[in-house]
Amino acid sequence: MDTLLQFLLTDFLGKPAWVWLLFIGIVITLLALDLGLLHKDDHEIGVKESLLLSSGYISMALLFGGWVWWYMGAQSGTEYFTGFLIEKSLSMDNVFVIALIFSALSIPRLYQHRVLFWGVLGVIVLRALMIGLGAVLVSQFSWVLYVFGAFLLVTGIKMWVTAEHPPDMANSALLKFLRRHMRITPEVQGNAFFVTQPDPVSGKPVRWATPLFVALCMVELIDLVFAVDSVPAIFAITSDPFIVYTSNIFAILGLRALYFALAAMVHRFHYLKYALALVLVFIGSKILLLDVIGKMPAVVSLGVTFGLIAGGVIVSLWKTRGQQPVLEQS
Repeated sequence: MDTLLQFLLTDFLGKPAWVWLLFIGIVITLLALDLGLLHKDDHEIGVKESLLLSSGYISMALLFGGWVWWYMGAQSGTEYFTGFLIEKSLSMDNVFVIALIFSALSIPRLYQHRVLFWGVLGVIVLRALMIGLGAVLVSQFSWVLYVFGAFLLVTGIKMWVTAEHPPDMANSALLKFLRRHMRITPEVQGNAFFVTQPDPVSGKPVRWATPLFVALCMVELIDLVFAVDSVPAIFAITSDPFIVYTSNIFAILGLRALYFALAAMVHRFHYLKYALALVLVFIGSKILLLDVIGKMPAVVSLGVTFGLIAGGVIVSLWKTRGQQPVLEQS
């Protein structure tokens, strides 16, 4: 018993091990309920189900944030909610790209949740590695934060400039690479990622990847690209790895659930990308001007971030009222 207690109280990245285990247990429970109970059979997820599932994830994220506020203090709580808001908002831009991937590969709505669910498992691991690396760099080399700030500033400007030019996923370099180096079936084979079919030359049974697996690979890569923006953005708010990781994962879990509602109305958030660009510019500038203006209070960062994102949503909904969807799901 003493050994177990000692383990639970062991410091890991600035927090007791039991705090990390609590978070991991919550995530595993949510994922088990999602796939094992609510979606054990493939079916099309409608807007109502998507909103209900997402509201459950968001409620858990808010409750966890409330616990962080109570257990770790107002500063940590504010940083958690700021990180959650930033990651959730940046990930909304991810929804549009994922919808383009599904459209380019003709993935039926029936199997899209399967891709997104297994994509989340990969994201949990990739984000842990990236945040762990970022925490080490920030703790060992304080100047890394200024590199993050410059990167966010440049990324924000680039996002603003390219807002009107969506990526062409059907002709992406990754898709071309996968098609050159893998056997890929021309059509989806049910909910399978791999199938065994005859080789067109030898006639022998060989393993083929399906478009579902290709979609999974592309979703993982896209999330990795977006993480390069979002992880430094949250490190600019706090250097606490626990706050960075938990706010990241809770935002991602909820957004995957909300995808099926957002994908049908993504055209209504046209101007949100400009707001996200301003958020990145704000955070990057805050870091670069740290020696001039000092450390900005977390509540101010939260207020500015919320104001910019809310403004982007309001302008988008007003400007696009009456417009029809421009992207049809397969």
